[in-house]
Parts: sequence; C-alpha cells; structure tokens
Amino acid sequence: MAMVDITGKPKVFREATATGKIKLKPETISLIKSGKVEKGDPLYTAKVAGVLAAKKTSTLIPFCHPLPLTNVKVEIEIIDESTIQVSSTVKTEAQTGVEMEALTATSIGLLTIWDMVKQYEKDADGQYPHTVIENIRVVKKVKERP
Repeated sequence: MAMVDITGKPKVFREATATGKIKLKPETISLIKSGKVEKGDPLYTAKVAGVLAAKKTSTLIPFCHPLPLTNVKVEIEIIDESTIQVSSTVKTEAQTGVEMEALTATSIGLLTIWDMVKQYEKDADGQYPHTVIENIRVVKKVKERP
C-alpha cells in the first residue's frame, strides 16, 4: 500500500465543494434559532470545526496527501423546520484535488452540530430517532490550469 505518486503532476488551481444535511427535531431547530442551546451557537462552532477539519484531513485519512489549502469556507443554512445544510468549499494550488478536505469539513461540521444539540434530540429511551446525518457528497469539482 502507498499514497498515489503525484511527483510528476503540475500544481494547478483546484476547488471542491461538498454538502450534507442533518435532520433534527423542529424544537431543536427553534432552540438554535433563538440562541438557547446550552453549549453555545452550534452553527458558528460547526463553521470553525469544519475549517479546522479541512486542515487536518491528511492526518485523518491514511493515504490522503497533505495539501497547502488556500481557502476553506463553510456555510450553514437552516433549510426548513427540521433540516440544516452544511456546505464546504476548499481551494488549493496543488498536484491533487481537495474533495476529501471538502467532505471532511462538511462531515465534521455536521457532527459538531449533532454534538452540541444531542441533549435535546433524545427520546424517552435515550435514543436519537429523529437525528439523521445524510446525503454527504461532492457537488462541485474544479480543476483549471493557470
């Protein structure tokens, strides 16, 4: 096993955007909107966590190349009364793409939201029947030669 050899590839501009959603109880979304989540603002914290995650991707995924990221942007939107969407766009000038960094930023953003609101999501049995992270995927990939 080995990393893919990118030694001979030229450095070019690359960009990737990944998105995903988390389904929560409407009551939990209301708490987020009103700023009443005990741990603080889950949306702001998820943005910071997503940026940090993108920067750490190569330490988390064994054969992922460490890349000099030039920009990481994490956007979060409450779509409806029970859904939050996280979208992460990552840019670099490197020999390989940034899809894994975008996916990692999105995933960690979603997990951060869950961590910050999980106390409100439990049912009487201590389970999370309403909380679902779903549809994490790359929605955009750009590769341009300078």
